[in-house]
Amino acid sequence: MKNTYLRNMDSVKIIEIKKSVFEDNDRAADQLRTELKRKGVYLLNLMSAPGSGKTTTLIQTINRLKDKIRIAVMEADIDSDVDAVKIKDATGVESIQLHTGGMCHLDAEMTQQGLNGLEDRFDLIILENVGNLVCPAEFDTGAVKNAMILSVPEGHDKPLKYPLMFTVCDTVVINKIDVMPYFDFDLEKCKEYIHMRNPEATVIPICAKTGEGVDAFAQWLFDEVRQWQNKSSIETNKS
Repeated sequence: MKNTYLRNMDSVKIIEIKKSVFEDNDRAADQLRTELKRKGVYLLNLMSAPGSGKTTTLIQTINRLKDKIRIAVMEADIDSDVDAVKIKDATGVESIQLHTGGMCHLDAEMTQQGLNGLEDRFDLIILENVGNLVCPAEFDTGAVKNAMILSVPEGHDKPLKYPLMFTVCDTVVINKIDVMPYFDFDLEKCKEYIHMRNPEATVIPICAKTGEGVDAFAQWLFDEVRQWQNKSSIETNKS
C-alpha cells in the first residue's frame, strides 16, 4: 500500500497509512496472543511459497502428534477448499478453510475470525498461510511462533532474496531433501544464509514424501506446545 497524498495550497501532507495499518495489526496480534496464552492454546503460523509441500508436511506431522495433543488446522487460500479437505481426510483432525477474498496474506483480525470458527478444545492450532514469500511475512497473525518451509527446488539462496520471511521465522523446514542430488542446492550454504537473517532460527531438513526428518519437526512442535501450556498454567496459578 503506497502513501496517500492530500494536496494543500502551499504543501503536500503525507499520511503514513501503511505504518498505521501495521501498528493496528500489531496491537490486535498482541491481544490475540495474550488470549491464546490464557487458554493454553498454541498457534503456529506456517508459511512458504506455493508447491513447497506445506500440506504434505502437515499431514506427516499431525499423524505423529494427534494421539498426544489435540490439533486443528486453518487452511488459508484465495479460493478452493482442496487443502482443508485433504488434511481432514488424511489425518482426521478438524480442518477449516479460510478464504482471503483475494488477499495474499492473513493478518491478526482474519486469524481471529478463523479461530472463532473453532471450539475451545485444542492444544495446537496450525495456520497454513497463503503461499507467498513476501506479504505473509509482513503481517503478525498473533501466532506464538512462525515457521516456514523452503523446498530444495527453490534454491539455497532464497534467504538472500526474501530476507524478511527468514528473519521473522523461528523455524525453517527444508523440504524435499531427497532430490538434492538433482538440484544445485547447498544445504550448508542455505543454513549459513538463514542464520545471517536469524541467528536463532532452528533449521530442520526433511522429506515430507518419505517422512525422513519429520520426527524432528514433530518433536520441536510438541515441545513448543508443552512449554507454552506450562507458561500459561504458571501465570494462571499466579493470578
